[in-house]
Amino acid sequence: MTAPARLSYVSQGLRLNAWTWGEEDAPPLVLLHGVRDHARAWDRIADAFAGRYRVIAPDLRGHGDSQWSGFYPTEGYLYDLAEMVETLRLAPFDLIGHSLGGNIGLRYAALFPHQVRRIVAIEGLSHSPLSMETRQPIETRLRAWIVSARAVRPPRRYASLGEATARLAAEHPRLPADFAAHLTAHGVRDNGDGTVSFKFDPALRVFPAVEMIPEEAARLWSLVEAPALLIYGAQSWASNPIQDGRARHFRNAEVLTLEDAGHWAHHDRREAFVALVDTFLKA
Repeated sequence: MTAPARLSYVSQGLRLNAWTWGEEDAPPLVLLHGVRDHARAWDRIADAFAGRYRVIAPDLRGHGDSQWSGFYPTEGYLYDLAEMVETLRLAPFDLIGHSLGGNIGLRYAALFPHQVRRIVAIEGLSHSPLSMETRQPIETRLRAWIVSARAVRPPRRYASLGEATARLAAEHPRLPADFAAHLTAHGVRDNGDGTVSFKFDPALRVFPAVEMIPEEAARLWSLVEAPALLIYGAQSWASNPIQDGRARHFRNAEVLTLEDAGHWAHHDRREAFVALVDTFLKA
């Protein structure tokens, strides 16, 4: 794989890190990772597109080598993306986002429809209708959030890189062993005492109690003018937007399911994913 170059920018006083592949004057392709992940998780996919794109993959705030803020509402990530696009003069650009990254990308495309040419969201529609129907009242959620936030512990220390890799591989058993090792090597920091810890802010284990209501999320999806490709893993826990009705809110969206794939469908079926996305972006 081609080694990426590193760059940084500032958003709301936070120093944020990003990685870039390809020629600077090539069409931009932005890659947004999911929660508690990091930008170098895109390495193999970025390498596949770097021949004809300038690929930019940021570490979201609180992740990877970007600074921590301690509290992570979606609006903060959305602002960071807007700042990166403005700072690096990326528009118009294509975007691929996984999970949280897909959620951010779709909301950005709704707010700034002429900035995004095409968008791929891998299980990026956030909460399913069923989960929103069964959620607790706001006062219960806020109290629970405070209790959970107080209980957040410092980053866990692993005795070795091998131990951290084994933990990641256990959580994601579909990952090839060599790629699990790659993700871990770029996803941990040395604590200076022989131990390593994953780079994400432990506060990310507690999701904000207040999220956009379904009607407002649906309105944003309806404002996305760019062609959208919504990809789901057949063995994922995520709710498929055709089956739950969310796909109907988009003007121009295609939903594709990858067999033998879970929530990390882009890793579980990388070659198939790259082929599908390559065809979509060339259209």
